[in-house]
Amino acid sequence: MTKGRRTFERQLPADRRHALIEATLVCLARQGHEGLSIRRISEEAGVSVGLINHHFPSKTALVAEAYRMLHERLAQTLVDAVKAAPAAATARQRLDHYINAFFAAPNLNPDILHIWVVFWSLSRHTREIRDVREATYAASLDLIEGLIGDALREAERDPAAAHLAAIGLTAMLDGLWLESCLNPSTFTPTEGIALANAWINAVLGG
Repeated sequence: MTKGRRTFERQLPADRRHALIEATLVCLARQGHEGLSIRRISEEAGVSVGLINHHFPSKTALVAEAYRMLHERLAQTLVDAVKAAPAAATARQRLDHYINAFFAAPNLNPDILHIWVVFWSLSRHTREIRDVREATYAASLDLIEGLIGDALREAERDPAAAHLAAIGLTAMLDGLWLESCLNPSTFTPTEGIALANAWINAVLGG
């Protein structure tokens, strides 16, 4: 077999597309807004600038896909944590698994903050990025709302309160995450979990 002629050729377009997305995330983590340079991304991925245009119609499309992939990657760790709860776990215990995972790696990686800051700033002015932000936020909210709704039913309380409670818990967790990234010495992950649980217990206890 001639060297280099493997199934790699069939996988190459998908592999390169994935490499470009990964390179975008690396550049944003290292350099923030400056990491948006197409030349820097192409150098990180080891491809030509022209190849980026082949896989993505615009830099915005590449950044939007990077936003989507990072969210899905982090969100999956939370989903997996909930699924890892024992079959006999209560709704409240499944919620505990979510909160515990939120205050663990990779979610508390400070480098991720550099990436989110860029995404958030772009979402204010770029419709394509804003659409991704709204879709990913809605997906996260649905997961939390489902967990809180189940816990409210378990506590024999009205599950209709789950929507606003999910918004409140999301805002609280995001605020704690932001502070932890900016200054990890402010509180420990254990203390963050305790704060979130105290809030949840207040919601469930009426």
